[in-house]
Amino acid sequence: MWWSDRRSFLAGALALGGCGFAPAYGPGGTAGRLQGTILIDAPQDRNGYLLVRHLEDRLGRAAAPRFGLSLALDTKRERMAVAADNITTRFNLIGQVSYALRDLGDGKVLTSGKVDSFTGYSATGSTAATQTAEADAHERLMTILGDQIVTRLTAASGDLPA
Repeated sequence: MWWSDRRSFLAGALALGGCGFAPAYGPGGTAGRLQGTILIDAPQDRNGYLLVRHLEDRLGRAAAPRFGLSLALDTKRERMAVAADNITTRFNLIGQVSYALRDLGDGKVLTSGKVDSFTGYSATGSTAATQTAEADAHERLMTILGDQIVTRLTAASGDLPA
């Protein structure tokens, strides 16, 4: 049984190789043109800073910018668990980012989209513990949203000018 699974995997890998599949960041991959070429708009608040920091970690800082990335970030907090005495014990932090990648030469939007996600945190501890949990939830949410944006940009990188 193990042997047949291995053969199926190899057959699938050969089929993907035959159809022109190439790793995005591999030799000849199109995502490499994103590395160090995207100038991200300056953040407006702490969440924006966390998001831009994560995107620059993943895409590199723009040494020779060819593209500009605009971000419109919106976050909100919702009460999720409320005790009998009307005290909230758990919150969800919901975030949404609209993004647009543009050519810095002519200003034309090359790709755009919207990503969203959420994280949660507990508010049952001390005030300091709750504030720390909330700050951590904001950072986790910006990481999730940043990863989604990078995934979308990587998928669209084949359509970008060389």
